[in-house]
Amino acid sequence: MTRARTKVLAVVASLAAVALIVPHTNSFVILLATRALAFSILVMSVDLLLGFTGLASLGQAAYLGVGAYLTAILATRYQIGLGDDFWLVVALAMLGGAALAAFFGLLAIRASGVYFLMITLALGQCVWGLAYRWNSLTGGDNGINLSQRLKIFGIDFSHEVTFFYLVFALFAASLLVMYTFVSSPFGRSLVGIRERELRMKILGYNTWLHKYIAFVIAGAFGGLAGVLWAHTSGIVSTDDVVLTTSVDALLMVVLGGAGTLIGGVIGAGVVFFVREYLSTLVHWWQYVLGGIYVLVILYLPGGLMSIPLRIRQWRAARSSASAAELPVVSTLSSPARGAG
Repeated sequence: MTRARTKVLAVVASLAAVALIVPHTNSFVILLATRALAFSILVMSVDLLLGFTGLASLGQAAYLGVGAYLTAILATRYQIGLGDDFWLVVALAMLGGAALAAFFGLLAIRASGVYFLMITLALGQCVWGLAYRWNSLTGGDNGINLSQRLKIFGIDFSHEVTFFYLVFALFAASLLVMYTFVSSPFGRSLVGIRERELRMKILGYNTWLHKYIAFVIAGAFGGLAGVLWAHTSGIVSTDDVVLTTSVDALLMVVLGGAGTLIGGVIGAGVVFFVREYLSTLVHWWQYVLGGIYVLVILYLPGGLMSIPLRIRQWRAARSSASAAELPVVSTLSSPARGAG
């Protein structure tokens, strides 16, 4: 069995374990897992840019905001998206996120490195400013409350377990779609652009168009994350589109391991556990989270997903050292028999 297939089976087994174990825990753990899975879709969209395309974006919260505000406005003002038309809102949010990313991409993709980082930061702050100032539509600082839960195909998703399974299903579908995308020839070309863009240009690839398409797809999944985040939180406010939301998603990717998709999910799980659960036990949880970031950056540059590789390297180095310490057998010829 190849190593890639082993990783896929391990991921599938882990997700199955989450789906089976979490519903049998308490309400707090179920809510925590639901929030982490909803936000993980945004994190994977960041990994699509950072890990596979080499674009570090600080504006991804803007697309989450589009999906979240669209969900809240349609639900509270027009009662749309609370029933079977929920899937219509999902489609609209993904289209809205993709449309905004298509516009922002025209401004940002031509830049690279720190300049791309600063442009996406500025564009994301424009969306935050719009949400903050347009009180009649977004509610400003007060935000928009979603007092009603979903009821799709006769299933009441006001229950925490059924809603968890809805979020889990959409998360799993998003992971499958993005994994298929990055495993395709187009996705492999993105990795080539990340590693050596000039060489890809020489080979005839339109690198700008490749990066632009990846940027738009990431925006679409950011919109989907916004829909689930709005229903998970029960309120949509400017805190959802603030810069720290984009920074959190970027750090989660780095923590878990860029270029792996599932690594960002692990990073999101660690951060949500420390921030939401450990914070209820100790007051110095920020130091714990900061220490985790520092240790991973110093000793696991590839993120938490590189731990198995580190273990294999340590075992190989230990085996080599053990082999070097074996006694050397003398090859000198012994005295001839019968001599003397």
